[in-house]
Order: sequence, then structure tokens, then C-alpha cells
Amino acid sequence: MEGRANSPGEPRAWPTRSVLCRGCVEPLVFLANFALVLQGPVTTQYLWHRFSADLGYNGTRHRDSCSNHSVDPIAQEVETLTSHWTLYMNVGGFLVGLFSSTLLGAWSDCVGRRPLLVLASLGLLLQTVLSIFVVQLHLHIGYLVLGRILCALLGDFSGLLAASFASVADVSSSRTRTIRMALLEACIGVAGMLASFIGGFLLQEQVYVNPFWLALAVLTVMTLYAAFCFGETVKERTPTRLFTLRHHRSVIQLYVTQAPEKSRKHLALYSLAIFVMITVHLGAQDILTLYELSAPLCWDSRLISYGSAAQQLPYLTSLLGLRLLQYCLADTWVAEIGLVFNILGMMVFAFATITPLMFTGYGLLFLSLVVTPIIRAKLSKLVRQSEQGALFSALACVNGLAMLMASGIFNSLYPATLNLMKGFPFLLGAGLLFIPAILMGILERDNHCPEFQEFSQSP
Repeated sequence: MEGRANSPGEPRAWPTRSVLCRGCVEPLVFLANFALVLQGPVTTQYLWHRFSADLGYNGTRHRDSCSNHSVDPIAQEVETLTSHWTLYMNVGGFLVGLFSSTLLGAWSDCVGRRPLLVLASLGLLLQTVLSIFVVQLHLHIGYLVLGRILCALLGDFSGLLAASFASVADVSSSRTRTIRMALLEACIGVAGMLASFIGGFLLQEQVYVNPFWLALAVLTVMTLYAAFCFGETVKERTPTRLFTLRHHRSVIQLYVTQAPEKSRKHLALYSLAIFVMITVHLGAQDILTLYELSAPLCWDSRLISYGSAAQQLPYLTSLLGLRLLQYCLADTWVAEIGLVFNILGMMVFAFATITPLMFTGYGLLFLSLVVTPIIRAKLSKLVRQSEQGALFSALACVNGLAMLMASGIFNSLYPATLNLMKGFPFLLGAGLLFIPAILMGILERDNHCPEFQEFSQSP
């Protein structure tokens, strides 16, 4: 009943007059990724610009200077510094996020998804404010690392995604869960494509602060939506302390408590599969802009924006492909097809020396992102309804660990192999993708009973 006062000790009921619809997290994910993609390539280009100015490296990124394929030691140093500072930001975010994501995700099972969504939105907002200060006031690059750490402390994008996927699991049936999660990931892609084109336009004159101002406005709207418009999906909420080991224990218990052996086996192996998948995806993303900026490709801001948009396109094409292939194939085999195309795209990147070949690689990734929503949906069916927040906070940790591994491997390997084979990290990524392909094949063969023991209840 609207307007009914809560009895003493009764869980607080969020007001319903202000909400648009229960569990409508798609606008949040769309706006958050729009802001992140708007800032991502710009941050890389800004780092390149700052280090180039500091080292007296000017003009050699232009195509007329790329005809000489000899290694420029100053250009190589700029690439190395840019890659290393990207690594510092990712490591700082991971170390803090490892603690906060498990804490906040399991906490949302008790108090609801809205508090985590608001905190994560505020963290992204704070990080953008610090980025504006760095660019506008020419502050030390270390403040970018500080912004990344503060954002991770409040949940970061991984915390927002954990709460969003948990909200979808709260309100979807086991039958519709895969496509609902794919739809949520499609929002990520559409937002990314739009942000990439707008970011390229805003950078025409290399005014690096403009995209950050737009991201600030978007994140402000997102924070207001999370606070006042999101419809809570956790039906029974109980007041619970935030800082308690109980939340971390609930995440660990997913993997170690006594339960049907088959379920826990699938939980562990699917977590490993998504870990490898995200590691390769994020690692390639980390170095793609740098790879395209430097010789022999030497892309300008316009081509960088097109490439960034092409990176986001598989979120949409994978949703359409998943919907069509589900009519004739089981989810596992749809994921296997996606992995095959992902491997092919990585191999093309490894040997790309001209622009058409790079875009051919992007085209081969059109089904590459069917894998993650399928694995997330399968994982959510392996735990109880009251464990969805803990599960997706565990996956947020997996995502954070994958980000650390991706930065450690790809951002360290890329400068180390510049003189040997510049595209070697992509070749390594293609090889690593055989791991989830093999794991999913083994689990499908092993699955001779009904698909999984499903604890989640249909709403």
C-alpha cells in the first residue's frame, strides 16, 4: 500500500511513486558506459599528448611521418609510459575494488540494489571530476590514479554492473534470463558506439577536456536516476551493517559450502571461463587505441573514434545473433560459435598493418560477446534467489582480477614485444580463448542430467 508507515522493526519500503518501473536498470548501464567510453580513448590520447609534450615528441603521429617504419626511440618511450600509467590506474582500481565489490554486492542482497547503484554512480562522478581537474589544471598524472581508486572504493562500474545483473536475475524467469542479460549488455554496446562517435567529434581540435564535461553531465543524470527513479527489485529488505565480514563470507560460501557437487563444479568452471574471456577482452581493449595510434597504422582522432565504435558494435550484433541462434541451438553451442569468431578477430589484429585489415578484425568480432551473457545466465541459475547479489559481486571480483591480469599481461607485454612482433599480445589472446571454448564443451558433455540444478525461483 502506498503511503503506509512501516511498523517498528519492519524492513523499510522504498516509496513507489517516484519510480519508473521495477528493475529498470538499462538506463543506468547505458548512461554509465556512455560516460566511460567517452573518457576511455580520450584518457589514452591525453596521456600520449602529455608524455609527448614532456619528451619533446611532436608531429610524428601524423600519417606523413609514418612512412618511415624505423623505430623512433622517443616514440617508443611515449608508448611505454602511456601503457605503464594505464597499468597503474587499473591495478589501483583492482586492489581497492577487490575489497569493495564483494562487500557491496553481498550487502545489496540485504538492503536492496538501489544503495549500491547510487554509490557506484557517485564514484564514477567523482572520478570524472578529478579527470577534469587534471586536464584543465595540468595536474600530475597521478591524480588520475587517485580518481580510479576513489571510484573503485564506491563500487566502480563493476559494482554497478553487479547490482544491475542481480536486479535482472531478481525479476526475470530462468527461461528469459539469458536474453535479458544479453539485452543489458547490448545497452553497453549502443552507448559505447554513440559515445565513440561523439568523442571523436569533440576531439577534432584536441580539446581534451570537452568529453569529460559531457561525461560529467551524463553521470549527474545517472546518479539522480539511481537515487529517485530506479524501482527496487529486492522484495524483502533487512537493515544490515555495511562493514562486517558476513558479506565477504557469503561470497566465499558460494564456492565452498556443502551443496550438490555438480552445481559447485559448474559454478567454479564457468567462473574460470568468464575470467579468461574478460581478461582477453579487456586486455585487447587496453592496447587497441595505442596500437592504432602508432606506426604503421597512425590513426587520427576520427579513425580512433570509428575503431572505438567498432569495438562496441558486437554488443548489439551479439544480441541479435543470440536471439536468432537460440531458435536452433543450445546456449552452449552459440557461445562456442562466438568464441570461434573472437579467436579469428584476434588473429587478424595480430597481423594488421593497414586500416582495412583492422576493420576486418573488428567485423569478425560480431558474435564475440554472446559468451558472457550466456555464462552469467547459467551461473545465476546455480544459486538461490537470496544469493544473486553475492554471486554477481563474486563475478565483479572475477572481473577485477581479469582487469588486473589483462593490464599486467597486455600492457607489459605490448611494450616488451614492440621490436619483435607488435601484434603478439593479440596472438596470445587468441590462444587463451581456447580455454573457455574447451571448458564449455566439457561442461556441456558432462551435463547429462537436466541442464542445471536451479535454485533460483521464477518471480
